[in-house]
Amino acid sequence: MATTAAVSRSLASVLLLLAVSINGVWSKSFTVTNNCGYTVWPGVMPGAGSPALDSTGFQLAPGQSQTLSAPAGWSGKLWGRTLCSTDTTGTFTCVTGDCGSGRPDCAGGNAAPPATLAEFTLDGSGAMDFYDVSLVDGYNLPVLVAPQGAAPGGNCAPTGCLVDLNSACPADLKVTSAAAPDGAVACKSACDAFGSAQYCCSGDYGSPSTCKPSAYSEFFKNACPRAYSYAYDDASSTFTCAGGDTTYTITFCPSTTSVKSSSPNWDAPGDLPLINGTMTYTGSDQAGASTAVVPPSRLLPLGAVFLVLAGAFS
Repeated sequence: MATTAAVSRSLASVLLLLAVSINGVWSKSFTVTNNCGYTVWPGVMPGAGSPALDSTGFQLAPGQSQTLSAPAGWSGKLWGRTLCSTDTTGTFTCVTGDCGSGRPDCAGGNAAPPATLAEFTLDGSGAMDFYDVSLVDGYNLPVLVAPQGAAPGGNCAPTGCLVDLNSACPADLKVTSAAAPDGAVACKSACDAFGSAQYCCSGDYGSPSTCKPSAYSEFFKNACPRAYSYAYDDASSTFTCAGGDTTYTITFCPSTTSVKSSSPNWDAPGDLPLINGTMTYTGSDQAGASTAVVPPSRLLPLGAVFLVLAGAFS
């Protein structure tokens, strides 16, 4: 006959399992999709104390997807690597987003900036999921994060950076490579480009009261209003979802169709080209995805941004 203590432990286990199931922490996952016209190698890095997901890095051809299960309380980041290849010694490297592992999997390696980052903390404060798309370390790919199946509650909405910034990037932030047809492959943050405390929000500038948006971070913010543009951009760039059978879809080069279905009221700059994932990666004008797909935004056009940059840094 079972002892009272054993029965109590069994009952506690059942109640815990039931509570976990109700809260949905066993059913979180990430579905990563490559909607670009070229191959992308997603990278995954868990946060401190979080286990690795099913994979830490893999290859996605155009149109391919892969789903990764996420354990309770997982935190970490996902990003896309581009223009990857293996040299004659068998070492695997990428022109953008490389994680330094020398292999297609990242094995705990971090994304080398500049890279567009999708960042997550699941089952955090108040049992909420926290997520964002960050350009604090620069930009290399357009990314859309869209939650599906979450319970009501929180600021649970799609976020990301949906436009091609590489060609439009200011000259002193632009990263070029002969591997890309037009040379532009990524856009640095001002911190990465210049290393000063003012842009890195460090030293005397290490607080929200002293580190303010720069003309460079405003370039990112005007183009991608829901994404982090600098270190203290929390108010408009952090999103939360309550419990549920939540799948977070992470789409590289989101198509105009996915933008409309996920967020019909999405604001995007009217004169920045959306990337249409069916196009080949030519690096030339990719404005074939109509700028009329989304309504003109309240944001400054790129021409005005460049005037601001020219005046601030001349």
